[in-house]
Amino acid sequence: MDWPYDPDEDSGPDQFGESVGLGDRPALLVVDLINAFTDPSTGLGSEVGDVLDETERLLAAFREQDLPRYFTTVAYQDSYGDAGRFVEKVPALKELRQGTEAVEVDEQIAPENDERVILKKYASAFYGTDLETELTTHRVDTLVLAGVTTSGCIRATAVDSLQHGYRTIVPEDAVGDREEGPHRANLYDINAKYGDVVTTSDVIDYLDDD
Repeated sequence: MDWPYDPDEDSGPDQFGESVGLGDRPALLVVDLINAFTDPSTGLGSEVGDVLDETERLLAAFREQDLPRYFTTVAYQDSYGDAGRFVEKVPALKELRQGTEAVEVDEQIAPENDERVILKKYASAFYGTDLETELTTHRVDTLVLAGVTTSGCIRATAVDSLQHGYRTIVPEDAVGDREEGPHRANLYDINAKYGDVVTTSDVIDYLDDD
């Protein structure tokens, strides 16, 4: 399927941004759609209602096809010793304490049955986690990313996904950021170098046609 991202401006230099498409065994990774990020009244939150809605659609499609689904959260111990320099750079991360409602997945897209929530400490869902083991176990060749933030954890996970050999798909309407500028700039960059930026409907149509 040919589904290149088509931003308003020029798509960039030649020989960038080729489509990799979905493979035979895609998985959905819902990144950090936890209460601290989906509640705009928190120090980390923003208005991401549309992202939640599109992620809910993706989850329904992946569940219907019985394809692998994973979630991530970020949570730290009370000492914040496991937060390293990250919490010094971003003091708002202190809201993410283990065992609190802040680090629970938003109830609109809450995990069901055996869907796993992977605990991470930094931006990439691969760094310091066993995500790759999960993907290998379930014979995954394609990773579809939804969640927040486009310029942070989505981008970091997209880069690592490529580096671990996965086809990487980012539905632009199922990811979000606190500001439109970083959101658009990072979608542009992801599509140019790391994965395919598409829409939620593109992914669902592909799954329905498979």
